[in-house]
Amino acid sequence: MRLVIQLFAGLRERAGVSEFVLDDLPDALDLGGLKRELERRYPELGSLDHVAGVVGTEYAEDSRALAAGDEVALLPPVSGGAPSEDDELAAGVFELTDDSVDPEACRRRVEHDSCGAVVVFCGNARDTNRGKPVVRLDYEAFAQMAGPEMRRIFARCREEHGDATGTDPKRALRMLCVHRTGAVGVGEPSVVIAVASPHRDAAFLAARFLIDELKLSLPVWKKEVYADGHHWIGDRS
Repeated sequence: MRLVIQLFAGLRERAGVSEFVLDDLPDALDLGGLKRELERRYPELGSLDHVAGVVGTEYAEDSRALAAGDEVALLPPVSGGAPSEDDELAAGVFELTDDSVDPEACRRRVEHDSCGAVVVFCGNARDTNRGKPVVRLDYEAFAQMAGPEMRRIFARCREEHGDATGTDPKRALRMLCVHRTGAVGVGEPSVVIAVASPHRDAAFLAARFLIDELKLSLPVWKKEVYADGHHWIGDRS
């Protein structure tokens, strides 16, 4: 399928062009799928989660099906329209990175004067597993699916341990999850979860919920590398 995608403002600057003409897109594609495909092909664009889509001359939801020949415009938030960091942390912020993760920086991002409790969980690479010394860990992620899945996890966390309605400040949560990809050395954090809340009980419960659910369903795979081989954790072979 062929689509013409127009870019504006900061998106145009990051891409270095004002439009993409793509001729090799799948025939069954909606606007949300196009955003994920653009994030994969052009990582310099960054996340397109808060970017509005226009098909022709009409604003469109991410579920809008696209057809060959459509002209699609991607519009970054207009002046005053960008979601604040407070809004994003209340919904939950998830990041994949191939750089080292600083737990203290994560703590500072979620802390707030309204929150009396901040809980930080670090999942560090240990030096021994399965009775073998570990040289390093290698992480691989399905980035297009990891973000949406983590958003579902954040939503369930708010339902169970916070205030999903946003009307009870005593049960507010500020959530951040940063996960490594690529090679992680022994002793380094592979995942950091930081949660702030007005009260400690909600912060502890939310942090535990997030790491447990992440381990169950997030499409991120871990390979343990030994001096004499490797093993994909969860692989039964």
